[in-house]
Amino acid sequence: MVQLLFYGFSLLLVLAALGVIVTRNPVHSALCLVLAFFTSAALWLLIEAEFLAIVLVLVYVGAVMVLFLFVVMMLDINVEQLREGFTRYAWAGWLVAFLVIAQIVGVYWFKGLGVDATVGAAPLPANYSNTRALGEVLYTQYVYPFELAAMLLLVAIVAAIALTMRRRPGLKAQDVAKQVAVRREDRVRMIKMPAERRDADRAGGEGAP
Repeated sequence: MVQLLFYGFSLLLVLAALGVIVTRNPVHSALCLVLAFFTSAALWLLIEAEFLAIVLVLVYVGAVMVLFLFVVMMLDINVEQLREGFTRYAWAGWLVAFLVIAQIVGVYWFKGLGVDATVGAAPLPANYSNTRALGEVLYTQYVYPFELAAMLLLVAIVAAIALTMRRRPGLKAQDVAKQVAVRREDRVRMIKMPAERRDADRAGGEGAP
């Protein structure tokens, strides 16, 4: 059953990854990436890495992908230019795919030779928590890289907001400062005009005996 779930989620992950680079609509591509993250989290659950699966869903799907969708939907993206870039850098994608396939084949080949990386590993106790072990390593040995990653995410958020606020030709933006500081004299002009009779009344009055 576990192997069946593994192959099913793996196939779905590969299809979602292909949808990210093949889909023409950027929003649809981002949604395919969300599906890829969910299937990756399911694979983490199969190897009993519950904390990493939850972090993948909460951080990447719940925060990073929301920011990514915000940037994609707010920016004026030229879809035609993206299509040209896909064909231009297709060789790099094929190279990365070949390297990944070579690594997978290498793992199966070494496993066929009788090399088992799990030999000699100490069995874990029943009350072992991978979440606690990961937290101890993350907040002690790798605390500075962790803080640096948080700063990079903050810079990415500020950069996304700055890109949405940039001036583009034909864009109508509000100037809140001018709207708040406006006066009555700037918007309304009172004109006093003398009262006059209408032409019809004047003509009727002239023709009357």
